[in-house]
Amino acid sequence: MAKLRTIIIDDEEPARERLAGLLEAYPEIELVGEAEDGEEALEKIMELKPDLLFLDIQMPLCSGMEVAASLPDERPGIIFCTAYDQYAIDAFETNAVDYLLKPVTRQRLGQAVARAVKADSATRSRMGHASDSLTVPTRFLGRRANKYIVIPQQGVFYFSSEGGLTKVHTREGFLWMEPSLAELEIRMEKDGIYRVSRQNLI
Repeated sequence: MAKLRTIIIDDEEPARERLAGLLEAYPEIELVGEAEDGEEALEKIMELKPDLLFLDIQMPLCSGMEVAASLPDERPGIIFCTAYDQYAIDAFETNAVDYLLKPVTRQRLGQAVARAVKADSATRSRMGHASDSLTVPTRFLGRRANKYIVIPQQGVFYFSSEGGLTKVHTREGFLWMEPSLAELEIRMEKDGIYRVSRQNLI
């Protein structure tokens, strides 16, 4: 059985260390990275291409919900891990694998891991489609050379397509992105974005 490449995202180092220690009991989990805020999380996700995220919700710079909303459609499975239960409905609207309350118990963690393992590739793909009526991306991840840069929504001028690839245009120039214009249009149609031509979204 292939291991699930996993990233832990939490702004509290003790919480990351505790969860990493608990996950050592599961041979089906391969911990490939950690992130301490939402923007670093987006960079690590694009760089490491994980299968599974353990994602805190309340974090500086970019919340867990914003991270989930900013991911492309082909996304990893998400297990939210938070001290607050009031976000559960929103979390499951993003088709999360599970929702764990801190402090995480071994029993609940085992159930969450089992759910993630049982999800085949087709199921993970279905889980990757967040509810566009509920959330839209608030940050975008662009690439310039080998560096990933997080761009807040208000910093975007427009999106364009060139040779089948997507560009995001900012005051400092353009960067390359993974989502297609069609995907961006669907996910942001309720947020005032318009297709002004076949190759441009504003």
